[in-house]
Amino acid sequence: MTTTSTGPDTTRSTGTRPKLRRRGDLVFSGTALAAGIIILVTLAAVAVFLIVQAIPALSADTSNNHILEGQSFLSWVWPFVFGTLWSSLIALVIAAPIAIGIALFISHYAPRRLAGFLGYIIDLLAAVPSVVFGLWGALTFAPMLVPFYKWLNTNLGWIPIFGGTPSGTGKTILTASLVLAVMILPIMTAICREVFLQTPKLHEEAALALGATRWEMVRMAVLPFARSGMVSGAMLGLGRALGETMAVTLVLSPLGIITFNLINPENPTTIPAIIALRFPEAHDEGVNTLIAAGLILFIVTFAVNFVARWIVSRRAEFSGAN
Repeated sequence: MTTTSTGPDTTRSTGTRPKLRRRGDLVFSGTALAAGIIILVTLAAVAVFLIVQAIPALSADTSNNHILEGQSFLSWVWPFVFGTLWSSLIALVIAAPIAIGIALFISHYAPRRLAGFLGYIIDLLAAVPSVVFGLWGALTFAPMLVPFYKWLNTNLGWIPIFGGTPSGTGKTILTASLVLAVMILPIMTAICREVFLQTPKLHEEAALALGATRWEMVRMAVLPFARSGMVSGAMLGLGRALGETMAVTLVLSPLGIITFNLINPENPTTIPAIIALRFPEAHDEGVNTLIAAGLILFIVTFAVNFVARWIVSRRAEFSGAN
């Protein structure tokens, strides 16, 4: 009687592979689960810290608070909330069409070498520290805009946002918003570029085969497919603009006012800027007041990102964001 050794060897080899695969799957899934838990724990810890530290500022006597100076917390923080939202929205309105245009040029119009070079420049722009943007905006960009603001006031002064007396230094809410627009431009452009490149080639070729021009193909095939991705990029850019500190701090003066005028010397400032400016001199309940302002900013930023995620999740076929 003859025996073969293939049976035991085969059984042994086929029996060990699933165990190795299973062990690797467990390690990978456990690592991913731990990373997700760490993110949730960190977010919860930040929220708890802000709430606990903000309670004294919301419940204590405001007459002894050197930050509030007798005002209620809501009346004190509301102008800074307005300045944060106003400057960020202006930056978004300016940056969004430019980012979409650059992304479309890189993905569908530029030659391959030029597209690669422009993509590298855009990614490099995202690595510039915010304090550098702030110094450039305050020392170079703002003086350059003074003649432009005077022209706006002379020719469009009948519009309330361009009325009044234009700033002689160029340090206005519009200057701060332009600096913010430059800062959020790289992330919005990068996201839009990647989304445009994910457009199915068959859709583009079908549009061109039916006689559509390049722009008609982009309008009918690319933009509808990338709509949720563009919204996601815009919301991420808005989230960064809402939390930006140094660039706005170096451009705007810390005034707690509400005005829609874009070129006047008196401008509203943002929550991150007022925290950075007042924190060195803050003590006792003043520190809690600034932390409470940070809690407001945390809620606003969280709401913006939540809305962005909800908009993106409405299109499950957009695999780049789900």
